[in-house]
Amino acid sequence: MKVQSRSSSTPTKRSRSGGRAKSAVVIRKARTSDTPLLAELTGQLGYPATAADIAQRLRKLKTAPPNALFVAESPEAGVIGWAHVSVTHLVEIGTRAELNGLIVADGQRSLGAGAQLLAAVEHWARKHGCPSMSVRSNVLRERAHNFYLRNGYEHYKTQKAFRKSL
Repeated sequence: MKVQSRSSSTPTKRSRSGGRAKSAVVIRKARTSDTPLLAELTGQLGYPATAADIAQRLRKLKTAPPNALFVAESPEAGVIGWAHVSVTHLVEIGTRAELNGLIVADGQRSLGAGAQLLAAVEHWARKHGCPSMSVRSNVLRERAHNFYLRNGYEHYKTQKAFRKSL
């Protein structure tokens, strides 16, 4: 799926009138050629990875549907963000979509790309029969929490996350 939209708040270059012209940010599915920028953005999210790590993960994602990885691409800056979504089937609440990760590059935040990525994953989730979307966000990411609240999400639960290496 390729969703193209124009961000009404993404300033780029000067127009003839001296004001700022608006730039199109294109939302599209990620490609293998995006791996270096995906790795850089993943590091900004707090999960350092190499381009080789990302390429390996993309190969695994291709065989693990249903999920999708979208990127926000700016004509001036290239890939400036990504969002990963998957369908989760749970005994306790049924089927839902899970926003597994969303990042917009430093210097590109609050210009509309994140909202466009969120709209793309929500559209994808609806097409895959998901009646709801969930997202988890670290308690320290207050700016992200406000972003989700502004975009219609509700804070419904606080929990602790546990992990074990196998």
